[in-house]
Amino acid sequence: MTNPRCRRLRITSRNRCASWEDAFARMYDVVCGPVLGLVRSVLRDPAQSEEVAQEVLVEVWRTAARFQASRGSAMNWVLTLAHHRAVDRVRSVEATKAREHRAALLDRTPEFDEVTEQVESRLEREQVRRCLRTLTELQRQSVTLAYYRGLTYREVAELLSVPLGTIKTRLRDGLIRLRDCLGVSA
Repeated sequence: MTNPRCRRLRITSRNRCASWEDAFARMYDVVCGPVLGLVRSVLRDPAQSEEVAQEVLVEVWRTAARFQASRGSAMNWVLTLAHHRAVDRVRSVEATKAREHRAALLDRTPEFDEVTEQVESRLEREQVRRCLRTLTELQRQSVTLAYYRGLTYREVAELLSVPLGTIKTRLRDGLIRLRDCLGVSA
């Protein structure tokens, strides 16, 4: 009866193996060149190709018992494993790039919708203008000068040649009417 470890190595040699190291060395010598060549043709990157080829050789060594001679040659089995592993690496790299690209887009995306913000702002301005048109002329002038031009009550009174108390009353009445027109609760 043959050693179970040697049975796993029928891929590379029909002879009984002297040691694990010898068996792996024989397997490596037989399949390394074709595996690396196939992997490099899929990946194009020498460093990644070497890494994937190493992973394939370890996988072949660990899963040699799964090899079924009735399904094809040992070399075809090894090269199929290599091709699958190389394609998996390509897909993994592409998925990583896509994920990083999406993350970069999220970093650039503003936290609010600029178009919606502009539309809402425009609608609010239109509503304020419509409500300003419901005020009396003195109320509208007082509110416009005080709130849009930033003048003090005294400066508004001097500019319109109206007593300061009248300006204060017109501003208060105008703001109350604006509040009611805009639907703002007190």
